[in-house]
Amino acid sequence: MHLTDAEAALLARSDATGLAARLVVDAAVMLGADRLVEIDSAHIDGCLYHGDSGVLFAEHLVALGGRVAVPATLNVGALDLIHADVVRTQGHRRAMALRQAKAYEALGCAATWTCAPYQVGHRPGFGRHVAWGESNAVAFANSVLGARTERYGDLLDICAALSGRAPHVGLHVTANRRARIAIDLAEVPARLLAEDTAWPVLGAWIGAQVGDLVPVLVLPDGLGPWALPRSASPPGRPDQDTAVGGRAGEWAGTGLPTTEDRLKALGAAMASTGAVGLFHVVGVTPEAPDLATATQGQPPEATLRPSLGELRQARDRLGAAAGDGVDAVAIGSPHLSQAQADLLVAALAGRSVSLPLYACTNRRVLEHLATTGADRALAAQGVTLVVDTCVVVTHVLPQSAGVLMTDSAKFAHYALPNAGYRAVYGSLADCVETAVAGRLTRDESIWR
Repeated sequence: MHLTDAEAALLARSDATGLAARLVVDAAVMLGADRLVEIDSAHIDGCLYHGDSGVLFAEHLVALGGRVAVPATLNVGALDLIHADVVRTQGHRRAMALRQAKAYEALGCAATWTCAPYQVGHRPGFGRHVAWGESNAVAFANSVLGARTERYGDLLDICAALSGRAPHVGLHVTANRRARIAIDLAEVPARLLAEDTAWPVLGAWIGAQVGDLVPVLVLPDGLGPWALPRSASPPGRPDQDTAVGGRAGEWAGTGLPTTEDRLKALGAAMASTGAVGLFHVVGVTPEAPDLATATQGQPPEATLRPSLGELRQARDRLGAAAGDGVDAVAIGSPHLSQAQADLLVAALAGRSVSLPLYACTNRRVLEHLATTGADRALAAQGVTLVVDTCVVVTHVLPQSAGVLMTDSAKFAHYALPNAGYRAVYGSLADCVETAVAGRLTRDESIWR
């Protein structure tokens, strides 16, 4: 593996940067990298408490004078640092989680505490190399922003941030970003694709089919091409930030109402049921202006054509009702965006919930809600706002296991192993109506 003189000098250092650089190089050698790449930023997943060793490692880096060499944001932690009573964790676990949070902030990481850093301004430019952890964020950075990152695990992520380097492997390499599997959506009804609730299910189905391969979605006739927003730069312009979508709510072109929230839900689901770190959508994502570009001029290795029946089965695998009993409702994985938080406020329409309803989001959205008093109104209506963390990574849900309704494929996938709750999947509107009614209320019409 070739190292530049600057990189060789990093290895010789005796401080935290030198330690981090040596670990990155060791990982690169194991992965068969030919060189390192300079990164523009990092998103750190290692800040979530899983045990004391992660805390001690971070504190060791601090003791060695560690400081991130590139801008770095923090993923969700094990505590809600804004609302002290939301997370039930106490004693040693709470003390260590606080120490871990303080250590990562001392290393110079921004206290974003969100699984969706792209919603709080961390948006690397097209073609730029970064080192991101958190599976949905990796998929979003690669697919929607057109940046380049591998799936960085705990501890290696902060080492990349300290050294400013990452191994030149995987999705950093142009050839590995080629779409291998085509997903032809011609058999999926347009009325279903027009609903937000379809995209997590579609992502869950795709992830289970493709594993870690790169898929490209081909829209039905009459629904494409979706044009990139005018603010986005054309594909192939790595000097520009080509963050697609935005907060406007619709794409240019044919006007099919899709947003970044649908793309984030799509990627999060693929990364949960599979290991997808990059997907393309023809005419939408920046590396797929057409199918040939997405496949780099090669024919797809396979073409999959999901039917309405297959997607309905995928929806049921996320969580099918055995009755109408629901014990809690949780939304916001990935974290609720500002637009989704506004939808929650509108959907409740001044009503109160009779079931616990947890809405997980980031500090920026909390500030947005506070400007209108919506945060206090939601609390008065019985909604628990969860910030800095979420219900499947720490102790938020009531201790007794039961049934959790959610609009998130990721929550549905992890609810049982992580929180002990069986899942029921539905739309955001379904979740709100269920929480208000106190029993399962779900619109089945679009799935028929």
